[in-house]
Amino acid sequence: MPSLSNIFWLGAKELRTLSKDLMMILFIIWSFGVSIYTQSTGAGETVNNASVAIVDEDNSKLSRSIAGLFYPPYFQTVKSISAADIDRAMDEGLYMFVIVIPPRFEANTRKGRDTEIQVNVDATAVQQASLGASYIQNMVSDEIKRYRQEMEHTTGLASDLAVRRAFNPNGTQSWFRSIVGLADQLSMLIIILTGAALLREREHGTIEHLLVMPLTAFEIALAKVWSNGLVIIVAFICSLLFVVEGVLNVPIAGSRALLLLGTIIYVFATAAIGIFLGTLARTMAQFALLMMMTVMPMMMLSGGMSPIESQPQWVQYVTWFFPSRHYVAFTQAIVYRGASLDLVWKEFVTVLVMGVAFLTASLVLFRRSIAATQ
Repeated sequence: MPSLSNIFWLGAKELRTLSKDLMMILFIIWSFGVSIYTQSTGAGETVNNASVAIVDEDNSKLSRSIAGLFYPPYFQTVKSISAADIDRAMDEGLYMFVIVIPPRFEANTRKGRDTEIQVNVDATAVQQASLGASYIQNMVSDEIKRYRQEMEHTTGLASDLAVRRAFNPNGTQSWFRSIVGLADQLSMLIIILTGAALLREREHGTIEHLLVMPLTAFEIALAKVWSNGLVIIVAFICSLLFVVEGVLNVPIAGSRALLLLGTIIYVFATAAIGIFLGTLARTMAQFALLMMMTVMPMMMLSGGMSPIESQPQWVQYVTWFFPSRHYVAFTQAIVYRGASLDLVWKEFVTVLVMGVAFLTASLVLFRRSIAATQ
């Protein structure tokens, strides 16, 4: 009981210290609010609000049906211009895409002749231009194919490919990015808070005050884990409710209680990593360098930026030792596929074992550093 009391009051001291650090509080709010929103919506992988103009030199039913393919939110309402205005409009950046339909286009299509449509692309916006050109090619090809089938009164091929997306029917990228963003912010902030809390004691000289008190290394470390972990868990819950579900409208298919349980286990594991790095470092500068060597690989190789299966085989073996890989895996399973405990318990146990291992290593190093100080 005295040990639990010591852990509680040491953790309460950490919370009071954090409550007086306005910049850190603002950083946490920014990370779990604005940062997740911008990460989810700022760098789209789909065409959005692209400007389109069309030069219709055929003025036929087919050309008008092609012009009707373009509508928000992927494209702006199509504008009709003349061929003489193409160069000026492209030079002034008025349109990203200018589609030119030549004369007798419908007649040649009706007779089964090869037809061509010119698509002028402003490629200064490289990603949007590349994706938009592919969109336009597929849309126009499908429309021409449909028109020819109507003219010939055929049903096309005997079989056709129908793509149905499971768990995310519209392929909304913000659904995926928001969960990855939550995992990234959890990984970064809990390591920063716990590691910096330990270094703050060392740099301010208060570590000596703790050493003369009847406290053990386990009590000091666990107090920093629970107090900073509590702050991150509260921030996670608020972000999940108000940003992910509220603003971004991401549906949670599985149990929120199960997701919270997994997050608590993950926070414990990453907090142990923060204690470990804070014990290794002697200054904040060293801690920042260690953060770059650990947090960035955890974020990049967790399966959020690129699937684990797409990474080199030897990297896949290495990522198995990253708690972030397992957290992203079971979080996506719970949020998107509605997985229950019987499907994700192995990932839970793996992350918990990693946390215990890192905490044990941290306590060993912490005791050695205390002995060296004395």
